[in-house]
This record gives sequence, C-alpha cells and structure tokens, in this order.
Amino acid sequence: MRPADNVTARAQKGRSPASLHPGVEEEAEIILTFDDNRLASLVFGQYDQNLAHLERRLSVTAIANGNRVTVKGTPEASELARRVLEGLYERARQGVTLAPGDVDGAIQESNLQGSLFPTAEAAIPGLTAFDQIATRKRGPVRARNAAQNAYIKALKQHELVFAEGPAGTGKTWLAVGYAVSLLEQGQADRLILSRPAVEAGERLGFLPGDMREKVDPYLRPIYDALYDFMEARHVDRGLQTGMIEIAPLAFMRGRTLTNAVVLLDEAQNTTSMQMKMFLTRLGEGSRMIINGDPTQIDLPPGQKSGLIEAVRILDGVEGIARVTFKEQDVVRHDLVRRIVTAYDAAGRQEPSQQDRRT
Repeated sequence: MRPADNVTARAQKGRSPASLHPGVEEEAEIILTFDDNRLASLVFGQYDQNLAHLERRLSVTAIANGNRVTVKGTPEASELARRVLEGLYERARQGVTLAPGDVDGAIQESNLQGSLFPTAEAAIPGLTAFDQIATRKRGPVRARNAAQNAYIKALKQHELVFAEGPAGTGKTWLAVGYAVSLLEQGQADRLILSRPAVEAGERLGFLPGDMREKVDPYLRPIYDALYDFMEARHVDRGLQTGMIEIAPLAFMRGRTLTNAVVLLDEAQNTTSMQMKMFLTRLGEGSRMIINGDPTQIDLPPGQKSGLIEAVRILDGVEGIARVTFKEQDVVRHDLVRRIVTAYDAAGRQEPSQQDRRT
C-alpha cells in the first residue's frame, strides 16, 4: 500500500488566502500512516532529525508517533511536506540511505513536481522530476537539487561539461559516479583522473614513491568517491590494469585520450596554457568533465585561471555545457552551507569597505 492510500487530511480552521477577512490564518493537519515501521523510522531519521529538518525548511510542525506522523501548517506547506515524506518513504523502500540533505532534495523535487502537476490530480506514480545515475554498488543516485539535476542532464547530453561552484555541492562525487556508470555499461573503456599539476607539477619529484604514491594525497577526494561507487577490489583491479588511471595534468601533454571519461578536478588552479593543453587531449568516443571553484584559486598573484578563461572563451560552443552551483546548493552538511554563505557575504562586503576607504 502506498503512503498516499492511508492518509487522512483535515482542515482545522480559517479561509483561503483570497479570503475577504484578512488576518484569518488557515491551518491544515495531515496525518500520514506508513505500512512499514522500519522504513518509517528511516524516513523520520535518527532522533527524528529528518523531521526536524523538514520543520525548519517548510515552517511546519511534524510529530512522529510510531509509524504515523502528523503534519500541521499552512495548507500549501502541509501538502508539500506530505509529498516530501511520501517521496522519502519511496526512496527508503528502494534501499536508499536518507539524510537531511535528501530532505532538501525531496523538497526541491516536490516543488518542481507541483509545478508539473498543478491540478488536484496526483502525480503519476514513479514519475520523478529529478534525473539520476546508477551504479552496481550504490544503485540509483538521484539529484538533490535543481543544480545537480542540471549537472546530471548535462553529463548525459554533452561531451564536455564545466561545473563551477563551492565545495560540498557534489561536483566531483557526481562526476565520478557518472564515469563509473559509463564504465559499467561499456560506454567507456577507462577512467582518467587528473588535477592541475599538483603544485604546478614540477615539485612532484621531491615527493617519495612512484607516480601514484606521489599524487595520491592530492587525489584523495576522487578516491573516496570511487570507493563510494565501486567495490574496493574493483577499484584496485582497475588501477592495476589501467582501466582507472591517475594522470597529473603536467604529464598529459602529447596524449590523445580515446574512449575514456576524463575528469579534471580543482580546475581553477590550471593556467591558461595548461587548460588549453588539457582540452585538446579529447579523442574519439571520450567525454571530459572539468570541475572547479573560482573562489579558491591558489595560483600566484597575477596568473590567470585557465578555468575562468576557458568558460568565457568557449561560451556558446556546440557540445559544451556549463553548470554553475551556488552556496544554496551545498549538500555536504547544513553547517557547510551556512559557512559558505557567510564567506560569500564577507567577500562581497570587503570591496565595498575598500571603496569607502578610498
């Protein structure tokens, strides 16, 4: 039985927003009863943290009691909360681990579905507004917000994708997941991971070990994503056979990369020449994904960022997509979102303060 089949809704009091009696607020109460107590507890979260997150985001009250939850708030917010909870329950039935970030994604997705289905009729079961990728180990991974949805669609439709935005928005994680899905489907023969030269490349020789050991610490975020989407033994075998290759940007010159998914991370730290060299490595049957955060450029003062320049020069070129993430798209942790927002606000204030001093 679907959750929606076992829902009672009751309007407590009041009138519609268009009421002739201003000051009278309308409140709705919706009671959801889920069939599976275990899945219901996953939806509510540990210590009801998912419900608490839903309350903060939608300004509703959500009280859980066993496998039942009572939602109170404005009719619009209560109805949105109902759709969110039903969507989360469906994900839990599919074996997806739920976290507060999934609540944010479900809210955005339900908002979008609400615009797709403006009538009182329910949405078609199983129809989702957000796109997804799937791998053998992790199963389906759905976009959590509109920016991630645009990113996944761009990855599927374009051979070269630029993704810009702050840390924690899922740029690298989703790119690795998409690359793994192409490997598993046989649409690519290998995955090539790269970062801009790691201290400009020239200092790699001073680090101990072989090439992989030299660059491993710098590529750890990509490794973490790989192990999320692939079994450890498959990752190790891929590294041994060359199906997964670690290729520092400084060592990419002169190569032609065919039938591969090529991921360049931290691209904001490429120089103009490095970026042009990297872009021209694209061979037949290959796809490139280029990620970076323009606000965290570590190049020497006065040095142009290859990412910023490439995005400007290649704007409008057929076959190339650009996706921009904002601070509100951070999905890593709600506190990370607030940290990024605070730094962004401080960055906007500094120029104005300098203008006043001058």
